[in-house]
Amino acid sequence: MEGKVLQNFNVVQSCYLQNKLFKTRYQRQTDPYMSALLTCPRGKLSWHLNSSMRAHSFSKYQSAIPKQTTFYCNAASSSATAPSLDKIDFMKLQNGSDIRGVAVPGVEGEPVSLPEPVTEAIAAAFGQWLLHKKKVESRRLRVSVGHDSRISAQTLLEAVSRGLGVSGLDVVQFGLASTPAMFNSTLTEDESFLCPSDGAIMITASHLPYNRNGFKFFTSDGGLGKVDIKNILERAADIYKKFSDENLRKSQREISSIKKVDYMSVYTSGLVKAVQRAAGGLEKPLEGFHIVVDAGNGAGGFFAAKVLEPLGAITLGSQFLEPDGMFPNHIPNPEDKSAMEAITKAVLDNKADLGIIFDTDVDRCAAVDSTGREFNRNRLIALLSAIVLEEHPGTTIVTDSVTSDGLTTFIEKKLGGKHHRFKRGYKNVIDEAIRLNSNGEESHLAIETSGHGALKENHWLDDGAYLMVKILNKLAAARAAGQGNGSKVLTDLVDGLEEPRVALELRLKIDKNHPDLEGRDFREYGEKVLQHLSNSIESNPNLKRAPVNYEGIRVSGFGGWFLLRLSLHDPVLPLNIEAQSEDDAVKLGLVVAAAVKEFNALDTSALSSLTHS
Repeated sequence: MEGKVLQNFNVVQSCYLQNKLFKTRYQRQTDPYMSALLTCPRGKLSWHLNSSMRAHSFSKYQSAIPKQTTFYCNAASSSATAPSLDKIDFMKLQNGSDIRGVAVPGVEGEPVSLPEPVTEAIAAAFGQWLLHKKKVESRRLRVSVGHDSRISAQTLLEAVSRGLGVSGLDVVQFGLASTPAMFNSTLTEDESFLCPSDGAIMITASHLPYNRNGFKFFTSDGGLGKVDIKNILERAADIYKKFSDENLRKSQREISSIKKVDYMSVYTSGLVKAVQRAAGGLEKPLEGFHIVVDAGNGAGGFFAAKVLEPLGAITLGSQFLEPDGMFPNHIPNPEDKSAMEAITKAVLDNKADLGIIFDTDVDRCAAVDSTGREFNRNRLIALLSAIVLEEHPGTTIVTDSVTSDGLTTFIEKKLGGKHHRFKRGYKNVIDEAIRLNSNGEESHLAIETSGHGALKENHWLDDGAYLMVKILNKLAAARAAGQGNGSKVLTDLVDGLEEPRVALELRLKIDKNHPDLEGRDFREYGEKVLQHLSNSIESNPNLKRAPVNYEGIRVSGFGGWFLLRLSLHDPVLPLNIEAQSEDDAVKLGLVVAAAVKEFNALDTSALSSLTHS
């Protein structure tokens, strides 16, 4: 019964399992959305077997496991199985509204900061937080858990499940999934899929290297914010401090309900129906369209077979759809130059109508038209703004701070909307759009240049697959109305967008150990740099500071603009420059160089390379 509960089993909190070979094989299963666990006899199950024996046992017995099975496993506890508990600075794991850390050893200078005990403490803390938020006493809460293709995914999935179980919550494992699907599971009302879940956890570190991993958290209200993440990490640190051999073994004896569900079939079905509705109910509105997908070996490979093909599209030439947490082909990041070159080549080589590329966990996206022209960064925002403003004329488009002046002109002069440029950070942009709506200023799109984009109609969720569905809706509707068959209808929508000939981002790093900081926080030093820059441009007649600006110092001049701001998380001052020539870009760079030359703790080598060119 496709999509129904696949397995229902009770699992004793087992010892911490470190098994790279097991994880590697898990990632390469034929169907990554459905997996089974090793059967275990009633009685004791020793985890003292070596890794290769456990991996071979898993492979041997997997095919014999029925689709719906109940397991009862007693894991033998011993002092040898309890992990050593190192000191961990939990607060350093916060990355805005996410948690991220190093989950796999092997990279020099990057010690593991997200081992299983830490993961279990974080999951238990989320359980505490959720119980406090929901205040439900009449039933057990349940949390859905999914992961992307990273090699540490299975290990962390089991640790998260244990942590939630210790907090008294039921766990629903989705296996390989996308971040947007995890949020959707808190909204779907279908008890046969154990939905809605009270909370959801996505195990992912987006486009970061193979050794990293982390968590994103959701309730039906959306993704958790910075304050919530800080609270969870504080709880986790307290839980971790109380760990001991005795209570670890006690937690291993706790029994929690863990069920496996093929929720991705629900999520993809919703995407298919959205395109069919836009085309007036046609079953295969994309029939004849040739669309290639590049998933970058992340979690987005489902889009070709589960979304495009049921709609009638040809997907021949799609690439890197297989989940592989080593990301052997290119970084799964629509902002990465090599990634965009890969999808562009696939479009041109296969003479496709459209190319679609996702990041690892499918909350970001980009596209390429039949001529190889990218819909990325400002151009992707322009395309989606054109589509949204056709549906909601005159409304506000919220973007991050580094969007171009040409985009503002396009949105306001060509499309008749309003451009509200806010701060970097996808959660900042989304929250600002929500705030504007609550204050009576209608907004339906919040989008970052990174490819994070959220729509009001989709519960303000940054969903790369749903953004692509909006674009596919336009293709399907245009053909149904006799307006064209190819991606030219999309290209025409961004006609008139003024684009810079030079677009740069330079990263000016702050040396936290430099004597000039005098023990102060790098943020204080960075703010001092920004204030000095602000003062220095006041008397320059060639420069004009942006009258409305929410982040850093944005200045127009020499036919272009620059923005110097302080990074959200790192001791870095990113400098964005856009201009119509290299000479003008250098002139803008010289303005910044002159203002910051007195700050010795600031590494200006990247800026020097530009100005000396």
